[in-house]
Amino acid sequence: MKLFHLIKTFTADEDGAVTVDWVVLTAAIVGLGIAVLTTVGGATDDYADEIGSHLSSLGIKTTY
Repeated sequence: MKLFHLIKTFTADEDGAVTVDWVVLTAAIVGLGIAVLTTVGGATDDYADEIGSHLSSLGIKTTY
């Protein structure tokens, strides 16, 4: 009788379901962030290279 009550209480407990929901939500947010970084990352690298080459071509003025 006590084992049956323990199993019934275990199946009615919803704490694990809430944890699973949070894990799935967090995984979705991380996946979306990775997708955005992958999409934007290539263009950002190219633009940074253009800025770097422009700045290096300007030179440094050492006399005033």
